[in-house]
Amino acid sequence: MLKTSRPPERIAPGWAAPEARLLDRCVRRSYRLTLVAPGQPCLLWLSGPDRPGVHALGEIADGVEERADGPVVHVRLALLPQPVPRAELLADARMRDAEVLRMPAGSNPSWLSATQFAAVLDRTGRERLGRWVP
Repeated sequence: MLKTSRPPERIAPGWAAPEARLLDRCVRRSYRLTLVAPGQPCLLWLSGPDRPGVHALGEIADGVEERADGPVVHVRLALLPQPVPRAELLADARMRDAEVLRMPAGSNPSWLSATQFAAVLDRTGRERLGRWVP
């Protein structure tokens, strides 16, 4: 899970559902970066007071790249027609202990268990992520 405080329309102007975009997202150096691999599912979480929740789903497009200003991960994300609201996920017993809900200011990337990820997918109308990204 990658978190952002900027809404999708500010990350990639003109981005519309269900379009997929290749994006570079800044991440923090930590052991978690060794766990990031191409093809893994990924989602974009919008933090803050305006429409917090899951706004896009996709996958890691390429490994982590070290840049002068810090590490970056390359992702392919498809914008959801309707975000999955934080409040809706908080009401789901499977998500209540999710890191992003317990520690919103935590590290980026964040992590979801398979059960927590399923709770998100259930709200998108998908049984699994697969390679559905257009």
